[in-house]
Amino acid sequence: MIFYLVFIQTGIDFKGNDLILQFTPGAEALSEQKSAGRILGALFRNRAIPHALLFTGIEGVGKKAAAIRFAMACNCRTQPESGDNPRPITDLWSVPCGNCRSCEKIASMNHPDIIVIEPAGAWIKISQIRDLHHILALKPYEARLRVVIIAGAQAINPEAGNALLKVLEEPPDRTVLVLTAVEKGDLLPTIVSRCRHIRFHPVPPARIMEILQRDHGLNKDEAAIVAAIADGSLSKALAAAQGAEGKRRWIEYRNQLISGSGLDRAGSDPEKPFIRLMAFAEKLSENKKNLPDILELLKSFARDLLIFQYHPDRIINKDLTERIQYASQSNPVSSLMVQIETIQRAQRDIAANVNPRLALEAMIAKISKVQ
Repeated sequence: MIFYLVFIQTGIDFKGNDLILQFTPGAEALSEQKSAGRILGALFRNRAIPHALLFTGIEGVGKKAAAIRFAMACNCRTQPESGDNPRPITDLWSVPCGNCRSCEKIASMNHPDIIVIEPAGAWIKISQIRDLHHILALKPYEARLRVVIIAGAQAINPEAGNALLKVLEEPPDRTVLVLTAVEKGDLLPTIVSRCRHIRFHPVPPARIMEILQRDHGLNKDEAAIVAAIADGSLSKALAAAQGAEGKRRWIEYRNQLISGSGLDRAGSDPEKPFIRLMAFAEKLSENKKNLPDILELLKSFARDLLIFQYHPDRIINKDLTERIQYASQSNPVSSLMVQIETIQRAQRDIAANVNPRLALEAMIAKISKVQ
């Protein structure tokens, strides 16, 4: 699927540069990406923008928002087309004005020269790249610099990758491609070699906690739990912290996962039939999109069981202290370590495209045996 820049508006009344800072989905994470902002700012300041950029990093650290901010900066009407910039540029995030016609059109999803390509289902397909070839054969309608954003580029299938390579080898005039991916190793080496690679780093847990407490009303314990599960993804943390109802549902879901997995003997039947554990694994495997979060959540609880035996004050899930104490004291340290290692193995297997159901069944079977 190829479409012009389209996002759902939030209904907030933005003014001036706040439009840029808050409108773009994921934009809150950009203030935490200082290194990427400085590198892009230097490229912009020195008029050394390459024909292709590759932004890599975990989900939820602002890669796509950065690509949109980059498109705004390149086309902001307050920026001169040549000569010195009238105002100093330290990082790219502060470049767009948010008020000119170009900035407003990009922010309001109405710019014909900002093109976004995302996976159609599981893959970015060759038909999408062929459509892009047709678009790039035409001159930009009004942009100084046409920007093509390929979000989730790790989903490019081999045929589409080879077709994209032709664009990178013969880049059109006044066009920049921005690819986003989790790891550069997920892309064809020939694609990576033709892009300027910029890494987006996970947001430190302490910083996520600060933002959640300051801006989203979470107390210290709630913020610590969410920050641990977010694992460096600010967008993931913010999604889990949206409103009292959202927090309540998240906590209920966490408790169900812990009990269903067999990690928490206090919250589940110690004699739970093995077949029920396997049914639980099968149900989890159907939730492929959220499996990384699910496993991270289970790992945080398993970690708490181990930590409790040495430093009870350092557990993450403080609202489950009694359950953690019971389950921790019911297991030797060696068993608790095996549980953590078992969850980590499932994470690696699923990341390596092992069948999720088989990986989860193996994980839960081993957890049930070591208790």
